[in-house]
Amino acid sequence: MQSVRGRLEIILSRLASRAGSEKVYTKLYAEAARAAADAADARRKAGVSLGPLDGAIVSIKDLFDVAGEPTRAGSLMFASAQPAVRDAAIVRRLRQAGAVILGKTNMTEFAFTAIGDNLHYGTPGNAADASLIPGGSSSGAGVAVGEGSCDISIGSDTGGSVRIPASLNGVVGFKPTAGRVPLAGAFPLSATLDSIGPLARSVADCAVTDAIMAGDEPVALQPIPVASLRIGIPRGVLFGETQPEVLDAFDRSIRGMEQAGARVVDLSIDDLIAEMRAATKRASIASMEGAEVHADWLAAGASVPVDPHVSGPLSRALTVPASAYIRTIHCRRELVAAMEERLQAVDVLVLPTVPMVAPSIAAMAGDEALRGTEGLLLRNTQVANQFDLCAVSLPMPGTRLPTGLMLVARHGHDRRLLGIAASVEALLKG
Repeated sequence: MQSVRGRLEIILSRLASRAGSEKVYTKLYAEAARAAADAADARRKAGVSLGPLDGAIVSIKDLFDVAGEPTRAGSLMFASAQPAVRDAAIVRRLRQAGAVILGKTNMTEFAFTAIGDNLHYGTPGNAADASLIPGGSSSGAGVAVGEGSCDISIGSDTGGSVRIPASLNGVVGFKPTAGRVPLAGAFPLSATLDSIGPLARSVADCAVTDAIMAGDEPVALQPIPVASLRIGIPRGVLFGETQPEVLDAFDRSIRGMEQAGARVVDLSIDDLIAEMRAATKRASIASMEGAEVHADWLAAGASVPVDPHVSGPLSRALTVPASAYIRTIHCRRELVAAMEERLQAVDVLVLPTVPMVAPSIAAMAGDEALRGTEGLLLRNTQVANQFDLCAVSLPMPGTRLPTGLMLVARHGHDRRLLGIAASVEALLKG
């Protein structure tokens, strides 16, 4: 078995060879990672283990605090901010579990957009083809796992920011129920919608990472047989404008589940989505709560350049009256309860994670193309955040470029969802 230090050195050598054009990582902790890798190897030699993540090479999105350095959140605004006093809660838990923290990954500014571009630190090229977008906001995370420069990467997901890059880069991405994983030490976007989740090459790796970050005992995942499942397909608005190759891969995946004994039914949620869209017509919850986070510089003017695709929506949301925001939150609470009731008829919703494969970075140069693509990237994934659900994206086989199959489950059913996902993953790989 190769040593952790040996695997780490291969990765560090690979990253050193492209140091002049590095866009996936914004910071490497080479010496600290070497020390952690050596400690993991010494434990293994002594027959001691800190658990299933001991010696795993992990990267973290650049919105999680690491003691002694600023948290930049993809922005020039915080490039010279006061260093963090302590590690974020999830970073501390990962270290305690023996994870080797390799570095921080790139992200969209303030975790606000879904394309994966960053005007300040560069746009990481997709792991499958560097000329294509990586998806965001956890752009570097998706590419890092997809290219194999880490085992696991930790992202945040407010409207799809873990699952979108997972889908476009061909890896697994898990969004837990909001509140399951502590947000302490994570730069905020939306207190209501933010959640922290892993990207990895398997459901098992996502499950163990999620358990450790949530403070649970990382016990072995119990797959839930596909034959026992009631699967709901939310056909309607969430299937519009889906590219034929994505739809074909989805249909093949569903047929495979049916052949394995799953009961598949159409389950419309279009009415609830329409009501949520009406409730957030003035501004999204993420933009309204993000505007509060950034209110001071939005009001006074930024001292450094900010991506206009970020500052524009935040500025507009700042003008929304508090009464409208409160009304939106009340309406969301009612819609969350309605969705909870609706989903009791099935074990899981299944749909394409995003309706497309990754377009080219060059094609995103115009504002209209960027807005249209971003809307489609977020359309399906944001349902899980808006309705307070948990969700996972799995790679679908047989497509020219990576694309994802999304499984969505009820609030708090995280472990059950991961058990279902493990069985579906095995079926897709079979």
